[in-house]
Amino acid sequence: MPMFMAEFKLRFGERKWYVRRIVEASSMEEAEEKARRYAELMNRGEVKWELGYVIEAKRPLLVGEEELKKLSA
Repeated sequence: MPMFMAEFKLRFGERKWYVRRIVEASSMEEAEEKARRYAELMNRGEVKWELGYVIEAKRPLLVGEEELKKLSA
């Protein structure tokens, strides 16, 4: 099953920060729907979650030799 990565903007008062989550889905549309639903469900407390974007992720949030080589080139 393909993996997707969703980025969310979180707000708490004047503060804001970003988090990313891996989404398992069979299509981009399904991943976006799951990410929207996740943001809605997380909006139960004082921190407001907003979906930023969803992308396909082949190697999500992984720092390995391949990434280090790309950065040092």
